[in-house]
Amino acid sequence: MKDDKKIEKEKGFYLVSVDMGYGHQRAAYPFLDVAEGGIITVNNYSEASEEEKKIWQKDRINYETISKFKAVPIIGSAVFSIMDYFQKIEPFYPRRDLSEVSIQQKHFFKKVKKGVGKNLIEKLNKNPLPMVTTFFVAAYFAEHYNYQGKIYCIICDADISRAWAPIKPKSSRVIYLAPNLRVKERLILYGVKQENIYVTGFPLPKENIGDSQKILKNDLKKRLAVLDPFLFYRNKYKKLIEAYLCPKCEIKKAERPLTLTFAIGGAGAQKEVGKTILKKLKNKIIEKKIKLNLVAGSRKDVYDFYVKILKEEFLNNNDFVSLIYNSDKMKYFKEFNLKLRTTDILWTKPSELSFYAGLGIPIIMSEPIGSQEHYNRRWLLGIGAGVDSKNPQYVDEWLFDFLNSGWLAEAAMSGFLNAPKMGTYNIENIVLYNKINEIDQTRIM
Repeated sequence: MKDDKKIEKEKGFYLVSVDMGYGHQRAAYPFLDVAEGGIITVNNYSEASEEEKKIWQKDRINYETISKFKAVPIIGSAVFSIMDYFQKIEPFYPRRDLSEVSIQQKHFFKKVKKGVGKNLIEKLNKNPLPMVTTFFVAAYFAEHYNYQGKIYCIICDADISRAWAPIKPKSSRVIYLAPNLRVKERLILYGVKQENIYVTGFPLPKENIGDSQKILKNDLKKRLAVLDPFLFYRNKYKKLIEAYLCPKCEIKKAERPLTLTFAIGGAGAQKEVGKTILKKLKNKIIEKKIKLNLVAGSRKDVYDFYVKILKEEFLNNNDFVSLIYNSDKMKYFKEFNLKLRTTDILWTKPSELSFYAGLGIPIIMSEPIGSQEHYNRRWLLGIGAGVDSKNPQYVDEWLFDFLNSGWLAEAAMSGFLNAPKMGTYNIENIVLYNKINEIDQTRIM
């Protein structure tokens, strides 16, 4: 007998983010193909008043300036620690009530009461589709100005400060889409109702996953061939590989040299580390033993910095070095995701890119910047998908020791096995079809 009962699909949803660093917009990017009107940027939407734009511009400039200033000896760290204090994440244990409103929340909610987001909500209320935001302040003003549609908030880190939860969590109707179980447990401590939290995983780009994870698995097979040159990992963990990926014989001889991608954050900090990596790996690049992708993101100043270094090192015409840059962030994300398919190691600070370990890419972690990145680092170490970088001055030695031992192959497989991969699809199922498909919640990470 045919079941006449059908799940009614939503007509679409609004996708709301903020142009501040990369994390919030990177989390929004995978939904470009289904979002109504693309990404709505809260600090630059068409109906925003000039005063509203100035408020956000000041916040963004302050954040980027302080992030870069952190590199200044002694005083830089002191100034950054003051900013970081306002967004700190309290220790999880012992479990206790952490619902008291934070200084950071008061700071942002003061802006909301001045009118931030009001014009946007008035516009969206003319056709109130579900609203999906990757930025907690948008959830604040959606509730404050009585948005008529459902409100969803995607969380971008492996643990979060109080600011991500609502001002009044017990009465809030915001639905949270958490990347892991730890975030769900944290939201409950902040007072959010359990029925308003779904563990979905972080939204990863569809072009890196494919139907039934076909793209992801094919890319991982090629990556393991590069990361395990002496078969140490494949021989030891043959049964694990065959249980979750493919028969061992399908992992053929490496088709490319080791490919390292170095990505800095949206503030442009740590570009000097990229310079050091390039100089120290120069001989390996010339010998065609390694390919290096330097990621400038959407920052022209970082791109110009790398172009200058490449010319100084006579590597500007070398096919084994690539620069990834586009002033348009969405185009940059697309180019970056394409490069990741042939990337064997991603070297970055533990930002939202930590979740890209789910693509089977081992993460080498630079020094964390900010409280949330320390927790992201802890999460990556916990699932076995990330390793701390050693001194970049000696990268030409320790990187190849890591490679030859099979450690990086193990980290790649651990990320594939332990980090959620289907966040984008889980979120679409919840928002568009009201179909709950949470990830395994048996582990607290």
